[in-house]
Amino acid sequence: MRAVCLYLHIHQPWRFERYSIFDVTHDHNYWDEIDYYDKQNNQRIFEKVAQKSYHPMLDLLERNIKKYPEFKVSLSITGVWLEQAELWDPALITQIKRLVDAGQCEIVSETYYHSMSFFYDKEEFEEQVRLHYQKVYDLFGAKPRVFRNTEFAYNDELGKWCDKYGFTGVLAEGWDKVLGWRSPNHVYKPLGAKKTKLLLKNYRLSDDLAFRFGNQGWSEWPLTSEKYQNWLNMDCLRGPLVNLFMDFETFGEHQWKDTGIFEFFDHFIYLWLKEYDNKFVTVSEACELEDAQDEISMPQTVTWADTERDLSAWMSNDMQREAMTSLYSLRKDILKTQDEKLLRDFRRLTTSDHAYYMCTKYWNDGDVHAYFSAYDSPYDAFMYFMNILRDLNYRLQKRTML
Repeated sequence: MRAVCLYLHIHQPWRFERYSIFDVTHDHNYWDEIDYYDKQNNQRIFEKVAQKSYHPMLDLLERNIKKYPEFKVSLSITGVWLEQAELWDPALITQIKRLVDAGQCEIVSETYYHSMSFFYDKEEFEEQVRLHYQKVYDLFGAKPRVFRNTEFAYNDELGKWCDKYGFTGVLAEGWDKVLGWRSPNHVYKPLGAKKTKLLLKNYRLSDDLAFRFGNQGWSEWPLTSEKYQNWLNMDCLRGPLVNLFMDFETFGEHQWKDTGIFEFFDHFIYLWLKEYDNKFVTVSEACELEDAQDEISMPQTVTWADTERDLSAWMSNDMQREAMTSLYSLRKDILKTQDEKLLRDFRRLTTSDHAYYMCTKYWNDGDVHAYFSAYDSPYDAFMYFMNILRDLNYRLQKRTML
């Protein structure tokens, strides 16, 4: 038996305005929802990506779920994406619910605001996980049993936390420096875990689709479904489980429709299930596929981002550290106010994308950061963020005087 575990992550941040120092104490609406044609307008970006990626890929998944009882998929969906979908394209919510109701789609747990709160404030982290769990249950009737931290940021401490809170499994990057001679194509367990299983991304086969598929300079271009099937067949000699973990927007946004990515993946599903004893599994099913083959220790945090696979995309420079430390220092006082809008704005600012936009890396990683940023430079992103933080603090002080 050979299984593919297909996991796709869906997220869009709330992008903030180009917020001037002259706006502080006057304009408390930070989120770009006014000028539809502005570069970082949230509605415009969401609707564009929905047309290019969310709708066509959900259609592909639903079509294959109806066609093949053996086809399964797992989705993690941030609370901030769900908020935007409810506002601007509720049909997406309806379609995901149909997938869940069909019994072939599993929803994965995570932080509601796609934050790095685990590394700043454990109480805030746990509250965001609770908020996400409730949102998923309210919309889809699902109770997530497998956890993934933002950007796959995983270490031994997180593994222990997942085990303590009863998660069936946790997802992480199958990074060579951690695995050594071992293969990501097996089920493992976190250091010291009693029940929680550890599923590791097969980053080579995942990244062939997520990053290399449409690159005409790639030595393997064009990648056909038959060639990819052969690669999986060979890789299964290292273990029975291939974890294909990637962003949902791989399909249609990062790899545009004209690359053939949709036709490729549709045909790949057919080819994989055509072979005897091949199947797709959800993340929970993957955890039960075999006993844990070994215990994996990650004392240093590993992520799925950049060449270093560490936290440097969010915490490597003084701007990022100052922005996040200053933000989280306000949490307890904001909670005391019981002001829902103040708390909402605080939590939207914890979204990891904001620190990501402040990254000053160069070369290939820098190009990726620039591509995803809504701002002209990391310094602009930092300046706008800190201006908003000043206004947030002003509102906090004003509220506490009431």
